[in-house]
Amino acid sequence: MQPYSMPIRQAVTTLRAGGLIAYPTEGVFGLGCNPFDTVAVERLLALKQRPMHKGLILISDRIDRLTPFFAPLTADQWQRLRSRWPGPMTWTVPHNGTLPDWITGGRRTVAVRVTAHPVAAKLCAQYGQPLVSTSANRQGRPALQRQLQVQQQLAHELDFIVPGRVLRPGKASQIEDLISGQCYRA
Repeated sequence: MQPYSMPIRQAVTTLRAGGLIAYPTEGVFGLGCNPFDTVAVERLLALKQRPMHKGLILISDRIDRLTPFFAPLTADQWQRLRSRWPGPMTWTVPHNGTLPDWITGGRRTVAVRVTAHPVAAKLCAQYGQPLVSTSANRQGRPALQRQLQVQQQLAHELDFIVPGRVLRPGKASQIEDLISGQCYRA
């Protein structure tokens, strides 16, 4: 049995039941849920004390799980996306209008990342669709970087915590707009 197989299965079961999970990502622990489950997303936003208009990031293990939500892109734009994935690069990409406002924040773009974290990627692969990914913390507080911090501060509000370590503690993913090149977070 591969490392983390049992916790990944438990996390996927939790997600399918509408639960909230925490899991390691490239730079911080993330909070996640099914992006299309209204109740789960509302719980996540309440836990974070985050307003819906800010939107949420979607992560996946593969680009083709994200592309059904994209508006048409040029060959150059596709090349830019692929040149930085998988990895700690979040792009804001024009979407095709099929995503709920709680993901997009009502904007014409959606924030997406193909993760390079082996646990987060395996989680997405087993789940079979993108996940919400937002830092494990309350709005305005430092992002949690260790599993123990998540357990101490958020466990009573979560349904499952996937064990693991972040790859680059404290170094959140870069966020850049694919079309304009505007950098939101370096």
